[in-house]
Amino acid sequence: MNAVTEAYLAAVAAGRMPAEELAKAVRATGLNDAIYRNGHLARPLFLARAERERLDADLRTLHGLLTGLPERLFGGDAGAFAAAVGAQGPQVDAARAAGGQVTRLSRADLYSDAEGFKLLELNVSGAVGGLENSILNAAYLDSPHFAEFAAQHGLGYADTMAALCETLRDETGAAGGSPVVAIVDWPDSYPELEPMLRKTAARLAGFGIDALVGHAGQVECRDGGVFLGGRRVEVVYRLFLMEDLLRPEGPALLDPLLAAAARGEVAMFTPIASELYGSKAALALLSDERHRDRFDAAELDVADRVLPWTRMLRPGPVTVDGEREELLAYARRDRERLVLKATMLHGGTGFVAGWRTGPDEWDRELRRAEGGPFVLQRRVMPEPELIPEPDGTLRPWVAVWGAFLTGRGYAGTYVRAVPGSDAGAVVASGSLTGCVFHEHAAAIAPAGSR
Repeated sequence: MNAVTEAYLAAVAAGRMPAEELAKAVRATGLNDAIYRNGHLARPLFLARAERERLDADLRTLHGLLTGLPERLFGGDAGAFAAAVGAQGPQVDAARAAGGQVTRLSRADLYSDAEGFKLLELNVSGAVGGLENSILNAAYLDSPHFAEFAAQHGLGYADTMAALCETLRDETGAAGGSPVVAIVDWPDSYPELEPMLRKTAARLAGFGIDALVGHAGQVECRDGGVFLGGRRVEVVYRLFLMEDLLRPEGPALLDPLLAAAARGEVAMFTPIASELYGSKAALALLSDERHRDRFDAAELDVADRVLPWTRMLRPGPVTVDGEREELLAYARRDRERLVLKATMLHGGTGFVAGWRTGPDEWDRELRRAEGGPFVLQRRVMPEPELIPEPDGTLRPWVAVWGAFLTGRGYAGTYVRAVPGSDAGAVVASGSLTGCVFHEHAAAIAPAGSR
């Protein structure tokens, strides 16, 4: 626990941080109704200045290591890299067509344990949740008691949406004016997400981006351009996923759009092959001891410190804690310290926690996943965050820190948390949402910035 957190909890205990005042400020944003349906955490989390600076440096290094894997391990063959991390057919073709294009926009999902942050996965895509987290930061600063606390401790925050817009402009060449951007989702999920996407479009307008919303079935590729709702668009902000290429209707909906992007008729934010670098299989390649000679000492320091032991679930010998042993035998012996994860799914799909699974069921899961697109990862034991209850008592919660990286580096953190201390999967459907303040050398962000 850092000094800012200790000071905040002391203020809560002394009655200097009224819970209802904070809750009222957050309710005024409308986030709980529009996006955070489960509600928000009773307090923000905090990063000391040194923690933020290290996190910034580590995220930059990890992004560079993962996006450099095709060059370092596959001779620059993006298709070979794609196949190695579990891509199939049209996904491999899309990776080759992208020619190594990748976005800087990513969200690292991390646990904080006794030694610091540990990476659970890196989502390299524009289709990540939590981009609006700075609205919560601004809301807290509308609370007079919290604003006073923030000023006393030199607290600030990064505006993730501002950093996103800057990155979109840089990566798509839409540097001037008010670019017309189509936020394009998949038809199945669009009806549920449309209200949230329209709010996102309104927020983008505040940064000079003319955003439309729709789904892939509504996009038209004609007359040398790409259109949505009859308007020609300059940038497609992609929310559909690489896995959608494998759907039966995928080629008909996506091939014309991807071809238009390849011809330069529209810019794609983010390039569709970017997701491959966030695959759990990419983490396994980075973690594998066979590839250590491809990285320098500083890179290995970051990988060893931040990335838990991760391997593809395939028979054969591996190194575990300096010893060689057969992977499946180790997986069965050390079940309570392992997690089984699908390599390219999201939202907790394909996740099996060994410590929550009996030996027989675990064995069945291993047999079912063997040789497929699954990884084993060493369990991380997060340090619980103490969250005040309405009566002021402190309760432990497990928090996933979703730290954003953009073209400007560290760009804010989106938190999902559940009560208790079990380090199982924290997924959006069952968690409360929070934000992060950090010690900052400059002045705090103004309360009216949202």
